[in-house]
Order: sequence, then C-alpha cells, then structure tokens
Amino acid sequence: MLEIKVETENGERHVRVSAEALAALVRRIGGEGDRFLVVQRVPDLPGVFAQVWHETGGDYSVEHRDGGADRHFTAAAGLDGTITALIGWARQDAGWDSGLTWSLLGLPPAPEVPPLDLADDARAQLEERVREALTGGYSTRAQLTELAEEYLVTEDRRPVSREQAAALVDRLWLERVAQQATWRGETDPERLTRAFAALEQTGITARENFTCCRNCGQDEIGGESAPGARGFVYFHSQCTDSAAAGNGLTLLYGGFDGTADTTTAIGDEVVAALEAAGLQTRWDRDPGRSITITPLDWRRRLVG
Repeated sequence: MLEIKVETENGERHVRVSAEALAALVRRIGGEGDRFLVVQRVPDLPGVFAQVWHETGGDYSVEHRDGGADRHFTAAAGLDGTITALIGWARQDAGWDSGLTWSLLGLPPAPEVPPLDLADDARAQLEERVREALTGGYSTRAQLTELAEEYLVTEDRRPVSREQAAALVDRLWLERVAQQATWRGETDPERLTRAFAALEQTGITARENFTCCRNCGQDEIGGESAPGARGFVYFHSQCTDSAAAGNGLTLLYGGFDGTADTTTAIGDEVVAALEAAGLQTRWDRDPGRSITITPLDWRRRLVG
C-alpha cells in the first residue's frame, strides 16, 4: 500500500491505497461533482501534496507542492502521464516528475503570521489541548486548526486567528511526526484497528473514535451497520482522550436484537479478537459493563 491519503471532490477519503486503486480514482474523475482529487502523504506534511483536476473531454491539470508558494508546480498531461506521475510521487521515486513539463504556478507568498498575543498560562493551556488531541491521533490538521482557533474564545474576544492557529498546529504536528518516527513495529492502536477489522468481517460493526459521547454513539451506531450485522463495538472521543492520557480504553458493545444473551456473546467475540491481536482486556462478562483494554500504550500514528 502507498503511504498516502486521497480525498475527492465528492467527499470520499481513501487512506493507504494501492497503486492500482490510485490509478482507478484518477480514471474515475471528470464528471460533475467528481472532478478533482488531492493526495497527501501519511502522515500529512504541511505544504506537501499533489492534486489533479479533470473534466471529461479535456486534459488533466496536475499540481504538486513541496513547501511554500515558490515550490508549487503545475503541468498539463494525459491520463497515462498523470497516473504515472502520481504513483511516482506517492512512492517518492527518484525522478518521478521527469515525464511532465512543469512550470511554477506563480502563487503569491503567504503573508507573515503575527505572533500569538497570549499570556504564558493561556499559551500553555492552548498548546496542552492541541497536544492532547495530537496524542489521540484521529484529528486532521484542519480539525486541529479549528480546535486551536476556538479553544480560548470568549463572548467578547477571539485571541487566536485562523492563521495563528494553523501555524501553531503545524509546529506541534511536526513535533509529533518527529516523535512517531522513532517508533518501531506495530503499536497498540494498530493492534486495535486490526482487531476491529477482523470483527467487521464477522458481522460486528466496529468503529474507532465514534461520536462525542455514549448517548450519541448508541443513537448512531445502527446507521453505521451493514445489513445483517449482529452487533457492534465502538469507543467515543472521550474514551480516546482517556486512553491517550494513559488510562486504558473503554469499549461499548451490544447486540442489535437488544437481548442480554446476544450482548454477552458479542462481548465474548470482541474480547477474543482483541486478545488475538495481542491486547489485554478486563471484563467480567456482565452485559451491563463495558470492556476495558488495559494496560495500553497509546501511540497512534498520525494520518492527517
């Protein structure tokens, strides 16, 4: 799989796709509401991306950026040249860009962002909250920017602009990217994702970081389920925050028929899948009690 994320005009998000799948996405674009795609690295790196625009019957407009406005290039290409360039970019092949004729797009440089005008305690509070969300690992840079912009807002003051929030997030994001570069092997959150994928194959709807709380999760999990799903397991964002703080992870589960026997059976399957993935659980088989994964080393690699 390619270490990329692809987002399309129609709102699809594809993470770690194969070269063949990337080529299929390029071939697909061109119709109304589905005319472009943006490709970012995993983890996302500020100012680094490639993108393609195409309307049926015309050429493909390909762009790539490697830093600031002075490193933003564009080229016109046919379908095959576009696919070859994007796959080469995704693989970071040497000379991937040699097959197209590139020119600078000529964008103006971004204006300088003024420093934050915050007291030391407010700045520390803001950075701590962004780092907590970074440790959780599910937020994109755009979501973190919104969090940073809104976190200190009061009725009569907005002390952090969107541009200041983005600059803060990019700095802390790259700090986290450098930390995760030292991690080796499969992490506990990746084991969790593997277990959830296995549960999905058996008819149990499994969702990570799903909704903001238990009430919303219980209300919405049924809408996530494929026809014939027998039950569910998920954890919400407050559970994520707790896991990121070192307190283990609470899982909520149940059967769609609402019976205690089915809920217990689903719990048994969830525990078995987690333990098969190498995670330790705590649960007394009471269908009224949650499942806890503990101990848990929460090192979730960023996507963006």
